[in-house]
Amino acid sequence: MRLIRVFLRLTASVAIVALFLGASGSSARLDSWTVLGPGGGGAQFTPTISPHNTNRVLVGCDMTGSYVSDDGGGSWRMFNLRGRTRFFEFDPSSPDTIYAQGSGLWRTTDAGKTWNLVYPAPASITGISMPDDHAGERTVTSTGPAPAITALAIDPADSRTLIAAFSMGRSMTQLRVSSDRGESWTMLRELAGWVRRIYIDPRSPGSDRTIYTILANSVAVREKGGWREGPPAPGVDTFADVSAGFLPEGGKLIVYAVARASWKDGNLSGGILVTENGGETWRQAGADLVARMKLPAPAPDFPAVATSLRHPNVAYVSVGRIGIDGGPPSFGVMKTTDLGRTWQFVRRESDAKSPDVDDGWVSERFGPGWGDNPLSLGVCPTNPDLCYATDYGRTLKSSDGGRTWMAAYTRKHPDGGWVSRGLDVTTCYGVHFDPFDPKRMFISYTDIGLFLSENAGASWTSATVKGVPRPWVNTTYWVEFDPGIKGRMWAVMSGTHDLPRPKMWRRGSPSGYQGGVCRSDDGGRTWTVTTEGMPQTAATHILIDRRSPADARVLYVTGFGRGVFKSTDSGASWKQMNSGLPAKEPFAWRMAQDRDGVLYLIIARRSDDGAIGNELDGGLYRSRNAAETWQKVPLPEGVNGPNGLAIDPREPRRLYLAAWRRDIPEAVGGGGLWLSTDAGSTWRPIHAVDQHIYDVTVDAKNPNVLYACGFESSAWRSTDRGETWRRLRGYNFKWGHRVIPDPLRSDKIYITTFGGSVWHGPATGDPAAAEDIATPQLQLFRK
Repeated sequence: MRLIRVFLRLTASVAIVALFLGASGSSARLDSWTVLGPGGGGAQFTPTISPHNTNRVLVGCDMTGSYVSDDGGGSWRMFNLRGRTRFFEFDPSSPDTIYAQGSGLWRTTDAGKTWNLVYPAPASITGISMPDDHAGERTVTSTGPAPAITALAIDPADSRTLIAAFSMGRSMTQLRVSSDRGESWTMLRELAGWVRRIYIDPRSPGSDRTIYTILANSVAVREKGGWREGPPAPGVDTFADVSAGFLPEGGKLIVYAVARASWKDGNLSGGILVTENGGETWRQAGADLVARMKLPAPAPDFPAVATSLRHPNVAYVSVGRIGIDGGPPSFGVMKTTDLGRTWQFVRRESDAKSPDVDDGWVSERFGPGWGDNPLSLGVCPTNPDLCYATDYGRTLKSSDGGRTWMAAYTRKHPDGGWVSRGLDVTTCYGVHFDPFDPKRMFISYTDIGLFLSENAGASWTSATVKGVPRPWVNTTYWVEFDPGIKGRMWAVMSGTHDLPRPKMWRRGSPSGYQGGVCRSDDGGRTWTVTTEGMPQTAATHILIDRRSPADARVLYVTGFGRGVFKSTDSGASWKQMNSGLPAKEPFAWRMAQDRDGVLYLIIARRSDDGAIGNELDGGLYRSRNAAETWQKVPLPEGVNGPNGLAIDPREPRRLYLAAWRRDIPEAVGGGGLWLSTDAGSTWRPIHAVDQHIYDVTVDAKNPNVLYACGFESSAWRSTDRGETWRRLRGYNFKWGHRVIPDPLRSDKIYITTFGGSVWHGPATGDPAAAEDIATPQLQLFRK
């Protein structure tokens, strides 16, 4: 291993580096779909390594995706349990059995290929509720709301025995035990507060297990038939993270905890703490760092800690910016090999890229501070030299005790671009094809801006490097190409992401959002701001009137909270065109134009309280005079959340409306798909099974074919103009955005998602694809 490590440090060949991490780089899916993009890009959490196979690792994210790798991070397969996964737990006896806690407790027995719900009991499920602005799923049971499980332990000698912490609110946790793999549970103990982790001492008698439960700021221990709870860790209200392991000599449990740090009379309170006696006493494990810091200084930040279950003398901690040993402020990862008495940086980053970190495209594009110090750490239970670190964009891997780190989320293509390894955590709005070369394509992303591929998606590079104002780089909502001038294109950008979700504007007005329009004349390589006459705004859509002359293109832009802007000089100047629109901050979202030039405008809903018929409703507007004036088009009865509109290119009076249901538990309906054949005078529902439709698409090559997608783990296809719909099997990402037909292959489509990058696959779905969720009661839309 020493020779391999030296070789990896010396070689400059990214191809050979990729060989050691896994050369495929494509998502290791089990169906006909692939996931495209540069990889990473969003917050990643809970890296968990198998105790049976060091190449098997799982990672979660905050965008409903979970990921499993069987080749040490060389490639990943995304699976979806319809919510954020909070933790993973491996069965100590069966290598292919894994538990995951998210919207419920899940179990796989085939290494993550399929999952079944363990708790709440599937037989008790009476329905699925999706009441919030992200269509978050809540299982409805015959016994009422099911308490959430916050921690799980599996008996190391009997994997049928599970011990779990059931949260009964903020002040009470029930510790329950199951002897039948979670089918039934009995009370073991009530504990005040909530439980973060549970550990079972493998050396204790099987009939009288010693159980350690780590609470919010203390440890409770069941030992020899009785319970004891130690005092709170000094100066700690709540641990930010905890990790523990059993020493191989004697089996003593070592617990590491990190908490908010502060200075008190020149001493550090909180920070890194260690207990070697089951929580009876705690020692401050950051004293070594304090002695090496130049005071006064801000209190250090330690958001994550991890140790090896079988080698707890070694631990890693995530460190925010601190200055030690007279050096500049640095962040990254520190490591101890002596139970926390001394610490050394093993990954030290600042504004300059570390030579020991080969972290892919994120630092290359945005700098090391963009990903920042890790949100989570995971250490192999059997090998303390193997550690994964996840942050705001990256999953990094060290196989040599932290001396070097390599990107496990992306790999470099021979052309210099980047290719996802299957660990994609990005929100995107569109896939855009250069009309002069459809292999030249763009993805408009949130958080990472616009990305470009010159080879039909084989590799990707950032397209917002030159000319885009830094505050606008976060999100590119849409792109338009000039149909007659090669290289000319416009993009709408903003520093505000995730629109039109209510979480973005619920606490304040969008009038302060930054953003606008940029123009490129060299195919997206460089950009120029073109916003004369347009105030700063979160520009969310741009539309070109293709009938306008090449030397004076007519363009329309939606500004969220500002309304509509029009340019008649190819974007050189703009004029607000709001006559007839709501006077107060119209949440202008998207537009459509029919073959005769009639414009339609979607105004997003301003409230999620479910009320109908007030000034907070969303709306549909039409202009027959090039946006000079707008008239309100009646929405279908019960609908106040329009989301997207598509127009039949052959019949301009035939409209398809995508709608979002009213987001309160008491509200019924209001979402789905609606059809009008009289330009919006009347509507009828054509798809009500899925109530959270984000957008609807008409296939331009065959207008009889429609697609729809939304936030209910499904994409849909109709071949009879919307009269009947079939779910596209194999696509099961919880939060979907829109379907875009592949211009190069009529049998393929792209699907953009809120958190899972771009999916590319069969236009009719994959009939042989297995569902991630195998539990019959939770297989939505099984047609």
